[in-house]
Amino acid sequence: MSSIAGQAPPIGLRAASPPMDAAKARTRLIAIDALRGLVMLFMLVDHVRETWFLHLQVTDPVDASTTDPGLFFTRLLSTFCAPTFVALTGLSAWLYGQSHTKAQVSEFLFKRGLFLIFLEFTVVGYAWPTQAPAFPPTAIWLQVIWAIGISMICLAALLHLPRPAQFALGLAIVCLHNLLDPIRLTADSPYYVPWAIIHQRSLIDFGGIAVKTTYPILPWIGVILLGFACGPWFARGSDPERRIRRLTMLGLGLVIGFVVIRTLNFYGDKPWFVGETPLRTVMSFLALTKYPPSLLFLMPTVGAGCLLLALFETFQDSKAMPHLALLGGAPMFYYVLHLYTLKVIYNIALVLYGPTKGTVFGVDHLRWVWIWVFILIPVLYFPTRWFAQLKQRRKDIWWLKYL
Repeated sequence: MSSIAGQAPPIGLRAASPPMDAAKARTRLIAIDALRGLVMLFMLVDHVRETWFLHLQVTDPVDASTTDPGLFFTRLLSTFCAPTFVALTGLSAWLYGQSHTKAQVSEFLFKRGLFLIFLEFTVVGYAWPTQAPAFPPTAIWLQVIWAIGISMICLAALLHLPRPAQFALGLAIVCLHNLLDPIRLTADSPYYVPWAIIHQRSLIDFGGIAVKTTYPILPWIGVILLGFACGPWFARGSDPERRIRRLTMLGLGLVIGFVVIRTLNFYGDKPWFVGETPLRTVMSFLALTKYPPSLLFLMPTVGAGCLLLALFETFQDSKAMPHLALLGGAPMFYYVLHLYTLKVIYNIALVLYGPTKGTVFGVDHLRWVWIWVFILIPVLYFPTRWFAQLKQRRKDIWWLKYL
């Protein structure tokens, strides 16, 4: 996954400034990178789940009436990942702009976005366990790296708007895009391909290659815009206590707003239902659409991200913060590393034990997901730490910021 904050903002934020301002800047960056590091661990949990439970893939939204509760809540943990990454990407772009012109920020976002799209079609596309090393590939999934790349390219243009316009446009996209849900186009429509990319999760036949638009991009453009529009809260010399209050109020407002709108059951996602048990009812209430992310999906996930960011800045002296920040300082490196590590482990298991669940290897018990997560955390942490520190040491190697 990707963000600018792991590399670019520290360059600008550590420019000549009073010692107190520099200390505040470093504290702020620790909180931002630490939040990114935490959701990267959440992402690891979900991808380990996918690796060992290829035979029990969950639907979107998750079917609360049939899905095993353990799988449901394990999957739920990962819902915080994409919204947090995209919002922090917008915030980080604003921080980068504190020491660069708008033209420089636009150029960087445009180039970085193209680079991420290239990675999605190549390095990332071949990283999934069941993807065969064929060229050209038989199938391409346009997933989160693609969505972040496109969002960065759009932000490269939209950052030139006045801040009120950025906020209004981002809010309008996030709040109103569900009004477009009834528009469903078929492959014979001349607008099918662009609509599948913008808002309708669909399959596109591209010269014999199946292209799945897993992450339609419109809502993510709204999220990155809102992250960028909140950037002045994190300006040099800004009052950290005021920022923490703002983040807390925003986070609580989003979570409470979600509960109210979801309870009324009239807009923002598919209706919930009263299940056979109270647990199934709660699961239905929390079963939200991620592809594309509904208003009700984004409200609690972004809200929780705001609350966690306020918490991390409040307790920035905690011993865990630097370790999480190191993970969050090299997100793209970590993303590729963890995918290929899981791919290698899965294929070794497939060779050793064969396809235990139909045509794939799988396990019966969810505990194996958590066992492997705790095994892989140190395996992934140390090389990611090395790369994050390399990025900080070698500012002269320009291409490192793209990784």
